[in-house]
Amino acid sequence: MSELYTPEQVAELDRAAMASGIPGEALMERAGRRLWQEIRRRWPGVQRLAVVAGGGNNAGDGYVVARLARRAGVAVEVLHLVAPERLGGDAAANAQRYHDAGGASRPFEAEALASAEVIVDAALGIGLDRPVAGRFAEAVAAVNAAPAPVVAVDIPSGIHGRTGAEMGIAVQAQVTATFVGRKSGLYTGRGPACTGEVVFDDLGTAATIGGGEAPYARQVTPAAVRALLPPRPRDAHKGHYGHVLVVGGDLGMAGAVRLAAAAAGRCGAGLVSAATRPEHVPAVVGTRPEVMAHGVTDAEGLAPLLERASVLAIGPGLGRDAWGQALWAACRDWPGPKVIDADGLNLLAAEPRAVADAVLTPHPGEAARLLGAGWDTAAIAADRFAAARALADAWRAAVVLKGAGSVIDDGAARWLAGAGTPGMASGGMGDLLTGAMAGLRAQCPDVDPGRLAAVAAYVHGRAGERAAAALGGERGLLAADLAEHLPAALEAGA
Repeated sequence: MSELYTPEQVAELDRAAMASGIPGEALMERAGRRLWQEIRRRWPGVQRLAVVAGGGNNAGDGYVVARLARRAGVAVEVLHLVAPERLGGDAAANAQRYHDAGGASRPFEAEALASAEVIVDAALGIGLDRPVAGRFAEAVAAVNAAPAPVVAVDIPSGIHGRTGAEMGIAVQAQVTATFVGRKSGLYTGRGPACTGEVVFDDLGTAATIGGGEAPYARQVTPAAVRALLPPRPRDAHKGHYGHVLVVGGDLGMAGAVRLAAAAAGRCGAGLVSAATRPEHVPAVVGTRPEVMAHGVTDAEGLAPLLERASVLAIGPGLGRDAWGQALWAACRDWPGPKVIDADGLNLLAAEPRAVADAVLTPHPGEAARLLGAGWDTAAIAADRFAAARALADAWRAAVVLKGAGSVIDDGAARWLAGAGTPGMASGGMGDLLTGAMAGLRAQCPDVDPGRLAAVAAYVHGRAGERAAAALGGERGLLAADLAEHLPAALEAGA
């Protein structure tokens, strides 16, 4: 797991590095040098560079880049939103070094971006806590309208450093070079849509400050997948890996239960059963014969299936009429581990009561219904970390708040699953995630549910990336395509 920090925590890491003997100006020089190296690596023939400089330390990084680029013979245009003489500290020192070396700067003008081959966004940093307005908003809009690729210093201007929310308007960067500590806002909410590729460099601070600052969240990595699922022994058999029961598939929704069951099997569950409408059994068995599909008409018919299950996945295509309500009531009180999604969550919100040993997997709309008064999808988008923690506390459950950069919270720890592709914005993907989580839980009954849910969400995203690559594009990606790539994503841990 890689560690993610808030802007306040990164400021503490900076202070700790300086207290350990690394001057602040040296950190700024290292950041600017690393950014310039990245620009040269990606665009080796660049001849015209524009730097949009604001008023904080990221502006100082921008002046370092401008000085190094100018020394390399590149034509540099520094367009400042805060006059250099108004800067302070290390930023002022680096602006002065740039000007002393013969560099020039002038007030920002959108027209000056037209001739740039690369734009450096050094306007607003990780401390932004209010909507972007005035000249800064105009500058962000102009950067986005310019034809040149954009490299952001530390974070795209306009993205909240902790939450990933877009503060009115944000720069759309192709690359973001971030330093000292990975900021949580880069990886969730609007962050992933605005950062482009994230390049991280601790600037040599890790060796001096160690791990003194507890991370705000942890991002799932391939190593975390491999640690969860070691190689199977050669004498393994299906009884070692649990029995998942998927409950759902009201009339017209056979596909939802079929997809969830397929994902549970593809993720390695020893046995998979499905409880669905009798009319849907042929469709499930005909397309996925490994699934033991049972037609149930009421809770009484579900009871013997619950007795044999070790993990329950409840909600895909369940519906909210009398049939769905009856099956939900029987599942809600079942004592074993549960993954609850879709109409399972809606029925839970309609009749709130504690559910033991559950993982909840809401999208923002379902999350708002579960949280009730004071929450809507806009509030959830503004702070996905806070929403996930509120859900975990309210329901005493591990929660997967789905979306770009899914946030996982069990009330004590946070994880972020930064994997996936826009091609996954299509029907059935949530059903696959439910089944994948249930399949992993069946194999790992003693693993912390929050950690396991985070790994499952990451593997689901990586499988989506693999499926899109296999298809040759993101558009037209189907949930059934993704399911076939779950084993490879698990095996590779990526």
